[in-house]
Amino acid sequence: MNFYSGLDADVQEKIDWVFEIIKTVDIIPKKFFEHLSGSDGIYAIRIEFESNIFRVLCFYDKGNIIVLINSFQKKTQKTPPKEIALAEKLKKQYFIDKKIDEENERIKKIKK
Repeated sequence: MNFYSGLDADVQEKIDWVFEIIKTVDIIPKKFFEHLSGSDGIYAIRIEFESNIFRVLCFYDKGNIIVLINSFQKKTQKTPPKEIALAEKLKKQYFIDKKIDEENERIKKIKK
Protein backbone atom coordinates (compact mmCIF):
# COMPACT_ATOMS: atom_id res chain seq x y z
CA MET A 1 0.00 0.00 0.00
CA ASN A 2 2.81 2.46 -0.76
CA PHE A 3 0.44 4.68 -2.74
CA TYR A 4 -2.04 4.90 0.13
CA SER A 5 0.55 5.37 2.88
CA GLY A 6 2.17 8.19 0.89
CA LEU A 7 -1.04 10.25 0.89
CA ASP A 8 -2.06 12.92 3.39
CA ALA A 9 -4.22 11.73 6.28
CA ASP A 10 -7.21 13.72 4.96
CA VAL A 11 -7.00 11.96 1.59
CA GLN A 12 -6.66 8.58 3.30
CA GLU A 13 -9.77 9.38 5.34
CA LYS A 14 -11.74 10.20 2.17
CA ILE A 15 -10.56 6.96 0.51
CA ASP A 16 -11.61 4.99 3.60
CA TRP A 17 -15.01 6.72 3.52
CA VAL A 18 -15.57 5.81 -0.15
CA PHE A 19 -14.50 2.20 0.52
CA GLU A 20 -17.00 2.05 3.39
CA ILE A 21 -19.78 3.17 1.03
CA ILE A 22 -18.78 0.50 -1.48
CA LYS A 23 -18.77 -2.17 1.25
CA THR A 24 -22.13 -1.28 2.75
CA VAL A 25 -24.57 -0.24 0.02
CA ASP A 26 -26.45 -2.62 -2.26
CA ILE A 27 -26.14 -0.42 -5.32
CA ILE A 28 -22.90 1.58 -5.52
CA PRO A 29 -23.46 5.09 -6.92
CA LYS A 30 -21.79 5.63 -10.30
CA LYS A 31 -20.11 8.68 -8.80
CA PHE A 32 -17.88 6.30 -6.82
CA PHE A 33 -17.70 3.15 -8.93
CA GLU A 34 -17.97 2.51 -12.64
CA HIS A 35 -16.93 0.07 -15.34
CA LEU A 36 -14.18 1.34 -17.62
CA SER A 37 -15.55 0.99 -21.14
CA GLY A 38 -13.31 -0.91 -23.49
CA SER A 39 -11.66 -2.78 -20.62
CA ASP A 40 -11.84 -6.46 -19.74
CA GLY A 41 -13.99 -6.21 -16.61
CA ILE A 42 -11.97 -3.42 -14.98
CA TYR A 43 -13.78 -0.95 -12.73
CA ALA A 44 -12.65 2.36 -11.27
CA ILE A 45 -13.28 3.45 -7.71
CA ARG A 46 -13.41 7.23 -7.91
CA ILE A 47 -12.25 9.46 -5.09
CA GLU A 48 -12.28 13.24 -5.27
CA PHE A 49 -10.63 15.32 -2.59
CA GLU A 50 -10.41 19.07 -2.97
CA SER A 51 -9.00 19.55 -6.48
CA ASN A 52 -7.39 16.09 -6.62
CA ILE A 53 -8.85 13.02 -8.26
CA PHE A 54 -7.73 9.51 -7.39
CA ARG A 55 -8.60 6.17 -8.96
CA VAL A 56 -8.33 2.67 -7.61
CA LEU A 57 -8.74 0.11 -10.38
CA CYS A 58 -10.31 -3.19 -9.49
CA PHE A 59 -12.32 -6.18 -10.71
CA TYR A 60 -14.82 -8.71 -9.40
CA ASP A 61 -13.99 -12.24 -8.29
CA LYS A 62 -16.82 -14.65 -7.43
CA GLY A 63 -19.60 -12.12 -7.87
CA ASN A 64 -19.25 -9.81 -4.92
CA ILE A 65 -15.54 -9.83 -4.04
CA ILE A 66 -13.82 -6.72 -5.32
CA VAL A 67 -10.07 -7.13 -5.87
CA LEU A 68 -8.11 -3.86 -5.77
CA ILE A 69 -5.18 -3.94 -8.19
CA ASN A 70 -3.67 -0.52 -8.81
CA SER A 71 -4.17 3.10 -7.88
CA PHE A 72 -3.02 6.48 -9.08
CA GLN A 73 -3.73 10.17 -8.97
CA LYS A 74 -5.62 11.09 -12.10
CA LYS A 75 -4.31 14.14 -13.95
CA THR A 76 -6.18 13.89 -17.26
CA GLN A 77 -9.84 13.67 -18.31
CA LYS A 78 -9.61 10.03 -19.39
CA THR A 79 -8.13 7.18 -17.43
CA PRO A 80 -4.64 6.67 -18.90
CA PRO A 81 -4.55 3.63 -21.23
CA LYS A 82 -1.31 2.42 -19.58
CA GLU A 83 -3.14 2.20 -16.23
CA ILE A 84 -5.95 0.17 -17.78
CA ALA A 85 -3.42 -2.12 -19.50
CA LEU A 86 -1.59 -2.61 -16.20
CA ALA A 87 -4.89 -3.42 -14.45
CA GLU A 88 -5.80 -5.99 -17.11
CA LYS A 89 -2.36 -7.58 -16.83
CA LEU A 90 -2.62 -7.75 -13.02
CA LYS A 91 -6.14 -9.22 -13.26
CA LYS A 92 -4.92 -11.93 -15.61
CA GLN A 93 -2.00 -12.74 -13.29
CA TYR A 94 -4.33 -12.82 -10.28
CA PHE A 95 -6.45 -15.56 -11.87
CA ILE A 96 -3.38 -17.52 -13.00
CA ASP A 97 -1.98 -17.40 -9.45
CA LYS A 98 -5.37 -18.30 -7.99
CA LYS A 99 -5.65 -21.34 -10.25
CA ILE A 100 -2.14 -22.47 -9.26
CA ASP A 101 -2.97 -22.04 -5.56
CA GLU A 102 -6.20 -24.03 -5.94
CA GLU A 103 -4.36 -26.81 -7.76
CA ASN A 104 -1.69 -26.93 -5.04
CA GLU A 105 -4.41 -27.17 -2.36
CA ARG A 106 -6.08 -29.99 -4.28
CA ILE A 107 -2.77 -31.88 -4.49
CA LYS A 108 -2.15 -31.40 -0.75
CA LYS A 109 -5.55 -32.92 0.04
CA ILE A 110 -4.85 -35.92 -2.19
CA LYS A 111 -1.49 -36.56 -0.50
CA LYS A 112 -3.00 -36.59 3.01
